[in-house]
Parts: sequence; C-alpha cells; structure tokens
Amino acid sequence: MFSVFLEIAMATEGDPTDLVKVLHLLVMAFSWGMQVWVSFIAGFVLVSKVTLHTFGLVQSKLFPWYFYCLLGSNTISLAIYAVYHPRELLDWHESIQMVLFFVAVIMAGLNAQWFGPAVTENMLVMREIEQEHGLGGEVGFGTNRERYAKLREQDPKYKAHRSSFYRYHGLSNLSNLIGFACITINLIYLALHLNSI
Repeated sequence: MFSVFLEIAMATEGDPTDLVKVLHLLVMAFSWGMQVWVSFIAGFVLVSKVTLHTFGLVQSKLFPWYFYCLLGSNTISLAIYAVYHPRELLDWHESIQMVLFFVAVIMAGLNAQWFGPAVTENMLVMREIEQEHGLGGEVGFGTNRERYAKLREQDPKYKAHRSSFYRYHGLSNLSNLIGFACITINLIYLALHLNSI
C-alpha cells in the first residue's frame, strides 16, 4: 500500500501516472454516482414507501455519511488536480476546473458541518411534537395536510422548528445541487479530453 502512495507522490513532478489518472477518475465517478443516487433516486423512492418519521430517521442516519463521503472524495479530487496543475501554470480552463473542485469541497463541507446537522436537529424536535399529536405515521407527503397546518397554527415551537427545518433543508439542497453541478462539469471536461474510450 505504501508503494502506491510513494508512486503517486513521486509522480507529481511530471505527468500523472496511469494509477493517478485511474484514481482521479474513480473518485470523481464515486462522487457523481453517489450524488445521483442520493439526490435523485433514493429519497423519492424511500418517501413513497415508508412513513414520514421512518423516512426522516433513515435520512438523519445516512446523510452524515453521504456528506462526509462527498467531502472526502471531493477533497481527494481537488488535491490530485491541484498537484498536477500548479497555480502559476493554469490556463483559464484549468482555473475554472480548480474553482469547481474547490466549490464542491466547500458545499460538501457546509452540508457536513452545518446544514445537515441543523436539518436533523430540527427534524427530531418536529418528530417528537408530531408524535404527540398522532402525526408522522403516514406514507408520503400528501396526507393529513390539514392536521399539519392546524399544528403549525396552534404550536409556536413546532412552527419555529418547521421554519428552521425548511430553511436549512433548502440551503442543504442548494449546496448539494451546486456541488453536483461542479462535479458534473468537471467530469464532462475530463471526458472531452480523453484520448480514447
């Protein structure tokens, strides 16, 4: 294992080795695939098959892993790219790629350290209040809307946590989509510069 890292470290003086190229592509593909699955498939399937409280609990357990995996893989992608593209030698295409890698790291970090925990914290308080009122056992978002609206009107604590939940949830979604766009653009750029497939 040490020899792999030694080979990577020694190769930074020139062009990347095939191992570094494969590692870079695999890490980017891992990030992109994970983001597609979590952002556009898993959540929609899960919310339509389990109760809302189960959905929230599953998301609260999976999302920290998701955000930290993204943070780690985006950091590795940025590090590999930065090692082989010194700032002084960057053209404008490479500068944009570097910025996109950096933005992806920042977005994943915001989600891992701030937005994700805030969403979970507010969701758990809301869940407790909903359980007290016999809510949260339904599947999907379309049922019991009137009861949820009534709860918001009657319980200021619930209303405040719900407002905070949606604010952080929106910021988390936005950060996730920005990071996804950054990785997608960099993957497209990488694909357009492959010598063959």
